[in-house]
Amino acid sequence: MFEAGLVHTPVTPFSRDNRIDFDVYGKLIEFHLRHGADALALPMHAGESVSLTEAERRTLIEFAIKQVRSRVPVVAHVSDAGTGIAAALARHAEAAGAAAVVATTPYYWTPPPAMVLEHFVQIGAAVRIPFLVYNAPEEMAGTKLTAELALKLMDQTGNFAGVVDSSLDWQFMVELVDRARRPRPAFQLLSGAEYMVSAGAIGAKGAFSPLAAIAPGRVRELYDLCRNDRLFEARKVQEEIAALRQLVKKAGAASLKAALRAMGRNCGEVRPPLRPVGEVEYGALAERLGTLAALRAEPRGW
Repeated sequence: MFEAGLVHTPVTPFSRDNRIDFDVYGKLIEFHLRHGADALALPMHAGESVSLTEAERRTLIEFAIKQVRSRVPVVAHVSDAGTGIAAALARHAEAAGAAAVVATTPYYWTPPPAMVLEHFVQIGAAVRIPFLVYNAPEEMAGTKLTAELALKLMDQTGNFAGVVDSSLDWQFMVELVDRARRPRPAFQLLSGAEYMVSAGAIGAKGAFSPLAAIAPGRVRELYDLCRNDRLFEARKVQEEIAALRQLVKKAGAASLKAALRAMGRNCGEVRPPLRPVGEVEYGALAERLGTLAALRAEPRGW
């Protein structure tokens, strides 16, 4: 049975000419594997998935699966505006050896709930491996995922394995866990960010973490405490990780890559039309990162 656990979501390194830097990508994957990843999910939004061509996304998946060599599961992100495109990406990922696929609501448009359901049903039906839905209403302006929609998807899709949620909508998550685990006890709720204490209290047993690239030790500690229901002990670590998240969330992938550079793991700049962090802003970010207690024991360099 596929159980996600702590899922690291790597960035996508680019060279100066905006090509994918596979040499650095290989080093980055090895870094994640050495530092606590139970699984990898890629290329997520932190990996600039919407800036990649379909061919590049397929190549990234193939490269990552070969690099990982079955040491941990690889979850392929297959979201797209078009249902047929997303389903084709899912089929390719399964053929390449992915352990699961994950998708969010369609990009760039807001279909009604019935169309969103059909979108997910077709993606799930395209593969036999587990299918996860990523619920990120702040990132996606599409139709909101509800517990009712998730239950309908469960009825129509046998491999619908869980929801990765970054909505911070506790009412939704409580209802989802309560209702989904009755017909499907192995149904997984995963936190879509590093706010693991509250998600763990609701019943989340996994998490997607872009910040594991910066502070893998503290993220791992936070996850283990929450997984073992030591939620009170986890609060201090959660506060430290939340402070780090506040530092790097402003410019999204650009801030994340700037923080990686400050930690000695340069993965290049973001690909246009995203704008990199300027040198003045980078200096201020690096200085503030240096003051965070959460990073004192974290690895520098590769």
